[in-house]
Amino acid sequence: MSAAPAYRRLSVEERRSQLLDAALKLFAHRTPEDVSLDDVAEAAGVSRPLVYRYFPGGKQQLYEAALRSAAEELQHCFDEPREGPLLPRLSRALDRYLTFVDEHDTGFSALLQGGSVVETSRTTAIVDGVRRAAAEHILSHLEVTDPGRHLRMTVRMWITAVEAASLIWLDEEKQPPVEELRDWLVDQFAAALAVTASRDPQTAALAEKLAVDG
Repeated sequence: MSAAPAYRRLSVEERRSQLLDAALKLFAHRTPEDVSLDDVAEAAGVSRPLVYRYFPGGKQQLYEAALRSAAEELQHCFDEPREGPLLPRLSRALDRYLTFVDEHDTGFSALLQGGSVVETSRTTAIVDGVRRAAAEHILSHLEVTDPGRHLRMTVRMWITAVEAASLIWLDEEKQPPVEELRDWLVDQFAAALAVTASRDPQTAALAEKLAVDG
């Protein structure tokens, strides 16, 4: 008879990661109000007191930690090598972003758009940090070190549009197909730059460069 595998005690970081992973999976498909610490404990296969040991602040602390984890994952969506034409790079970043939205489904709104009773100034700051980081990534891809007000606003408005489109896409039962949504959003970015270029010399020069680069 083969011996049973030896029990391995998880390190503090491993246990915390296990609990966060369980919480994220629950928050991905249910609003924070509908998730209890008992739910998290059951999903992780541990006791409720153990969850409290790692998150003594209760569900609020656990939710904020899960939100930070989701925010970090979303920020990494825009990590793309600065090689080749811009718009294909943007397409690849959007592929990762929309995959995150798809996998987190109905919880996307609760995790990233607020509207929850557990929303605080801290959670709002975490979400805003995702938007700002995405804007910085895009400006970096545009190779703009000193963006003017018009260009900054254009990029940030487009990021807001991406968020809104993602929520509407979920509400519309994930239609149109995700590839079509991605291409549509890329086209909207190019169109937004073109509109801003008509009144801002910096954006006009950038749009011209992008047209030459293809």
